[in-house]
Amino acid sequence: MSLQHPRAQLAMNDVSKAYGDRSVLDQVSLTVRPGEKAGVIGENGSGKSTLLRLMAGVETPDSGDLSVSFPGGTGYLAQTLTLDPRGTVQDAVDEAFAELRAIERAIRAAEEEMSGGDPADVQLAAYGDLLTAYEERGGYRADARAAAALHGLGLGHLSRDRGLGTLSGGEQSRLALACVLAAAPELLLLDEPTNHLDATAVHWLEDHLRAHRGTVVAVTHDRAFLERVTTVVLEVDRDLRSVSRYGDGWDGYRTAKAAARRRWAQEHQEWLADLARTEELVSAAGRRLAGAGKDPGQGFGKHRRSHEAKLSGQVRAARSRLEALRRSPVPAPPRPLRFTADLALARAAGSPAGGEDGPGPSAELNSVRVGERLDVPCLRVEPGRRLLVDGPNGAGKTTLLRVLAGDLVPDVGTVVRRGRIGYLPQELPVRPTRRTLLATFAAGRPGFPDEYEDELLDLGLFRREDLGVPVAALSIGQQRRLALARLVTRPADLLILDEPTNHIALGLVEELEAALDRYPGAVVVVSHDRSFRGRFTGDRIELRAGRPVTGQGDPASEAPRASRA
Repeated sequence: MSLQHPRAQLAMNDVSKAYGDRSVLDQVSLTVRPGEKAGVIGENGSGKSTLLRLMAGVETPDSGDLSVSFPGGTGYLAQTLTLDPRGTVQDAVDEAFAELRAIERAIRAAEEEMSGGDPADVQLAAYGDLLTAYEERGGYRADARAAAALHGLGLGHLSRDRGLGTLSGGEQSRLALACVLAAAPELLLLDEPTNHLDATAVHWLEDHLRAHRGTVVAVTHDRAFLERVTTVVLEVDRDLRSVSRYGDGWDGYRTAKAAARRRWAQEHQEWLADLARTEELVSAAGRRLAGAGKDPGQGFGKHRRSHEAKLSGQVRAARSRLEALRRSPVPAPPRPLRFTADLALARAAGSPAGGEDGPGPSAELNSVRVGERLDVPCLRVEPGRRLLVDGPNGAGKTTLLRVLAGDLVPDVGTVVRRGRIGYLPQELPVRPTRRTLLATFAAGRPGFPDEYEDELLDLGLFRREDLGVPVAALSIGQQRRLALARLVTRPADLLILDEPTNHIALGLVEELEAALDRYPGAVVVVSHDRSFRGRFTGDRIELRAGRPVTGQGDPASEAPRASRA
């Protein structure tokens, strides 16, 4: 493993970066100390990958100072790969070892030069320096590291002469990660390293990074990874274009966020109390001033005028204080997300998803088939049931959710829905609407969009200046927040959620989980999020090749009732 070098440093000072007229990072200052394991978080489009590219030297800042100095080398895993499809697995490994291979060639050249006779002291010294550099970079163990990384990431079966163009996208991603790790640089810059990894490979990676004696900066949406690996969290804020640093890893980040929210709530209460006191002072001083001229006990002449002037000054001071408070309000913190389930309200309003009134399951599928993608003999979702749908990619999970939600009509079979359904699809619309954010939020509800402005702002998902922006101009993360805002402000008896944690900031993910915990209605959800799945309480079914299976893998005649997770 790479050693932590005393001269290593990674620091930014007032760094800014923009693409055209879109500012991504604005006067960012931060430090990552040698040996730290930093997790970079933030919603999609916030600038996380930009931050990593700047650190890697792939891009340069528009302004500010950036210092990245690691004598043990830097390894960078980009989210978008650049492997040459004409090359082989061995070519990719050799490219990762380019610096070591260069030292090897220099060592061989020095040995050939010295083989002709007695070498000079200068030659011996240069040769010794090459051997030292090679040893410090772990050159003697390089091939063993490459084999271990390939095996740990599930690629041990690949022959070294295998063409890169014959690998799947997931295999190419894992190969690129294995090459970066095998090179054992002092600084590892990793963009979404857990993508395309199964559980075994993720655990191997986490153990490897925890044992790494150098520095790690990793962009990730994986909370389990953050919990196990990171010692520092760097949060990139898309709205403020800033980066905030939190110590003590993921737990420290959550603790700091909770404390900040409590301070915010306390400051809001203090502002309300100060406002009420000042309003009462203005009112009381005004009453005293109005009554001063009518009170014979105040005397006459100069004494009375002095008293009135004093009261008038108090009124002006109180009014000035009141105006200042009103000019600089401290708003209440956003209210927590809360899904609503009002069976009577939902049924009285009708079901836009084709629901039926009357007792029975919230949704029921019988003999449903969709081409070769889905074959479900029977599935019943009772009121209040919580169901997590498992299965590998391509097993039919999204197809099942689309059929349940009424977004896809099956080729054969019957689907019955009762009550109102709230549906969060995995994919965003290919062509987003040109309507504004606020108009889209209010769509389908009575009245004018402006009537729903406060309701949307109270969720804390958007700023007031965002409300007039066309949805097509919003980032992926903002569009996902809008979909969540519509979902939590409309009553539903059954929530159907396809990868609900995708594209949103991790703080919002935890709010979403808490909201689901409080929700009394039925929930059917698909998620690859390890933390979400680990915390899910409810039944689980598994799909394989479009069919529900029992725990032993046999086709089930009806939806299996798994034990509570």
